[in-house]
Order: sequence, then structure tokens, then C-alpha cells
Amino acid sequence: MASTSRTPTGRGRGRGGRDGGSSSLPPPPSTLPLIIEEFFIVVYEDPLVKKALPKKFADYLDGQEPTKVYLRATDCGPRLWTVDVLFDGQARMYLDKGWENFSIAHGVDFGCFVHFKYEGDDVLKVKVFDGTMCRKYYYSTTKIPTMKATT
Repeated sequence: MASTSRTPTGRGRGRGGRDGGSSSLPPPPSTLPLIIEEFFIVVYEDPLVKKALPKKFADYLDGQEPTKVYLRATDCGPRLWTVDVLFDGQARMYLDKGWENFSIAHGVDFGCFVHFKYEGDDVLKVKVFDGTMCRKYYYSTTKIPTMKATT
């Protein structure tokens, strides 16, 4: 049975910390700036058609809506894939022209999870995970590490 962190009196520390003083909890979310750096999409429909990105990410870009983004596949060298971006007037953002080429080259298919990390300057770093939740790797000039069996 796992032990819990308790004081000598048998009571937990509670929210006040060790001395029972003021809380060190972060401020409520409504007072923090909106920063969306990472998100993912799940490919439920045709992987080659335009893809909707999360509304929170589109909201984050409000006022700075790019006409293009540049996708960089993690561990696939410095190549950037140019993808047109569409906004539908209802605060939804879509990856459009160029997404099909990126999808084909990186094996995006039904059931894939596509992880994006916003790097600024309209660049998104991308990782693709297949339906088994394992990451897909791509051809590059760097060697992919292999796992060694332990005995």
C-alpha cells in the first residue's frame, strides 16, 4: 500500500503548504494570457482534404491570421512545406492547399493523430502518430535510434 504525505499529527498539508501560510496556487485561468503552443488533430475523415485546426488556436492568432503556414516534420530535416490557410468567417481555421502533399509524404491516414507545435513566424512543427498510437518516422539523413534488447 502506498504511503501518503502527512505531517506528524496525521493530517495532510492541505492547500496552504508546509507552514499553513498563503497558497502558492497559480492565478485563475481567466487572468492568464492565452498561449496556445501545442495541439493535435485526429484524422476521422479523408486525410487528403482540408483539415480544421482547433478553434482556440485560431482565436490565439486573432488579428494575425496568416494566409500560409509552414509545416516542418520533426526529425525530417529543415524542409518546410507551404500550406495555404483558410478562415471561414466563424473563427475556424483550416489547412488547405499543400496539406494533401504533406499528408501523402508523411503517411497521414484515417485514425492518425497529428501533433502540432507552433514555433512562431507561421511555422508549425509536426509529428504524426498512427492508429496504434506509435509515432511514424520518415526518411532523413540522420539515423533513427534503435532499441536494444536487454538480457
